[in-house]
Amino acid sequence: MTIVAIQAFAALIKLLVFSSIGDLTMLLMISARGRRHNFAVAAVCFAATTMPLAAQPAAFPNKPIHFIVPYVAGGTTDLVARTVGAKVAEKFGQPVIVENRGGAGGNVGMDAVAKAAPDGYTIGFGAISTNALNPHVYKTMSFDPRKDFAGISLLGYSTIVLEVATETPVKSVAELVAYAKKSPGVTYATAGAGTSMHLSGVLFAQLTQTDMTHVAYKGSPPAINDLLGGHIKVMFDNLPASLPHIQSGKLRALAVAGSTRSPSLPDVPTIAEAGLKGYAVEPWFGVFAPAGTPPAITQKLNQAFVEALALSEVKEKLLRAGFTPKSSSAPELDALAKSEFERLGKIARDAKMTAE
Repeated sequence: MTIVAIQAFAALIKLLVFSSIGDLTMLLMISARGRRHNFAVAAVCFAATTMPLAAQPAAFPNKPIHFIVPYVAGGTTDLVARTVGAKVAEKFGQPVIVENRGGAGGNVGMDAVAKAAPDGYTIGFGAISTNALNPHVYKTMSFDPRKDFAGISLLGYSTIVLEVATETPVKSVAELVAYAKKSPGVTYATAGAGTSMHLSGVLFAQLTQTDMTHVAYKGSPPAINDLLGGHIKVMFDNLPASLPHIQSGKLRALAVAGSTRSPSLPDVPTIAEAGLKGYAVEPWFGVFAPAGTPPAITQKLNQAFVEALALSEVKEKLLRAGFTPKSSSAPELDALAKSEFERLGKIARDAKMTAE
């Protein structure tokens, strides 16, 4: 090998410590010492113009992000995901594709998130149910929410509403309790087994000492349809899905399950105010990525979601729908999910909640 070729090869090795192609090219020109058309120099110059393109990772994101909502379209999670996801897409300049994958109380969709590549291009709409309650309710789980997810940001809190069709003679929580005691086995619907709505119904039956039969649906829309059609008598639902029907007069809100009244229904009491002291169920929602997603990517996603939730137009739209937006850091969401896993485990065991 000629001295010039050796010098050229040494220049290639020094590629790692040069910040630009121009720096490396200059080194090679010096190494050649004025000799032209040297094959070795030409080869190294060619490598210098191609290798950095392969060595440098593409900036995130450089393709669409898939946002899996583990419930059917038309519910609370769908509304929030599409509203916030649109703003995240604007910030990144890449589409955020919302995919509804309902089933098994949200487990089907979140399982897909858990098993996705940890690269930030698949994220999921986790909830108090999927990430804290379901493992204590379902006999088998295909994922462990404590190990299989990396938190990105809290999205906020929803309000659960206790409602009946307006044709039903029941007009208050007290009247519902009296009706349930006279008619053991009265059915109540929710958007799915193991959900926070299911938990709300179980606690209601426990505190009122009534016999109520749970009917689990795959999401709010089909349950609301059956409630409107008179096929079921009572429903515990996330407010955003039912609010339009309440406002139109087709459904009657008896109470809300949270510790405070909803700004969307200021005249509707809490269940605690209606007589069940200490009753409160407040479902939270957050964005999760598969475990192992690089911190730099989760941080970038966190920033995008935090900024989207801070926009006045997003806040106003979600508040009107009965959803209270609230962001968080990634560690804060992980800590919330962990503490809720422990808290709800005890409640589920005491209530003997089960789901198939």
